[in-house]
Amino acid sequence: MDSILLKKNTESFQKKIPLASSKSESNRALIINALCGFEGELENLASARDTQTMIRLLKETGEMADVLDAGTTMRFLTSYFAAKGQQKLMTGTPRMQERPIGILVDALRTIGVEIDYQKNDGYPPHLIKGFTEQKSAEVSIRGDVSSQYISSLLMIAPTLPKGLKINLVGEVGSIPYITMTINLMESFGVKVEADWSKNVLSVAPQSYSPIKYKIESDWSGASYWYSVVALAEHADAEIELLGLKENSLQGDSAIVEIMSQLGVKSTFTDNGVLLTKIEPKSSFEWDFTNCPDLTQTVAVVNVMKRIPATYTGIESLKIKETDRVFALQTELQKLGGELVEVEKDHKYEIHLTDIPQEIPVIATYEDHRMAMAFAPAAMIREVVIEEPGVVVKSYPEFWDHLSEVIEQETNG
Repeated sequence: MDSILLKKNTESFQKKIPLASSKSESNRALIINALCGFEGELENLASARDTQTMIRLLKETGEMADVLDAGTTMRFLTSYFAAKGQQKLMTGTPRMQERPIGILVDALRTIGVEIDYQKNDGYPPHLIKGFTEQKSAEVSIRGDVSSQYISSLLMIAPTLPKGLKINLVGEVGSIPYITMTINLMESFGVKVEADWSKNVLSVAPQSYSPIKYKIESDWSGASYWYSVVALAEHADAEIELLGLKENSLQGDSAIVEIMSQLGVKSTFTDNGVLLTKIEPKSSFEWDFTNCPDLTQTVAVVNVMKRIPATYTGIESLKIKETDRVFALQTELQKLGGELVEVEKDHKYEIHLTDIPQEIPVIATYEDHRMAMAFAPAAMIREVVIEEPGVVVKSYPEFWDHLSEVIEQETNG
């Protein structure tokens, strides 16, 4: 479908939503289970296209691995195939070929993996040519670009003959995602020595132990439902999100604290978490360093609730599925807001502007999170979302679930 019209919500609701499973947790568990010889049992794997792509590529024996637009899959499989000594041509969509991989490739080359770029240095496609001898048991890698590089190296580290010591250079972003990786590794029997005072991660040579493991529901996906409740006009509106844990491995569980300031109370239940409305604060400030994927969701809530805000820690959004900073700056204007850079690559502010009268038509930039973050705006006004099919990347059931509270008309 080319676009979807979301009609303004006019009724109160009390709903239970069976959330999608965590893509982040699924993809890590799949790599670790593969390093166990595929002998573990993984339950509740994500239906997200990124995860289904990971499953497919782990099974295939061909010489090319096309990850499509799945960044996590690209980064995790690059290390996995390298550690396994497999010759693979890693490639993806045109946008994927614009997303940097050089930091990870440099680290793998230091370890002893032979990798050649096929087009542009530092970017896919790249050919993994082999790994016969571990040349170094220590690498240094920037911590402020993508935690996925670090997680990718961590997961293969115990399988290396000499193990691996990872020195994180500079500021370290998205630490909860690194911690998720470490906790999953430990669930499968591998010990990681993490010295956060020195930003050093050390993994001795060890063997993973196959286990039965159930994937949690996705806190990133949960964030859009927090937005729905925050923007609901009826005070008794509530949603119970199923399958979430209070003590989650996922960094995006920070949405609980964030939304407590923007009008949503979280009450954990036996089945998940119940969202109800409370009074929001009059202004908002947050450092998204450890949860950058929540930025789009929160920005739409700030604009629609007319709450000015200050953001830091969103620099990594520029190298995601699209340049999400630019995308937000462009699309928020259609709702009556601006994302203004007040300190280069550091501090941004949400400024409130006149609300356009015409129905906003939101471009999604081939980015699943743009579609899902802007959809809850329909709690307050009609909105059109272009290319809504992008949600298959992480939450294929999103539009079906959203139809529980927002009436929809598709076009094309």
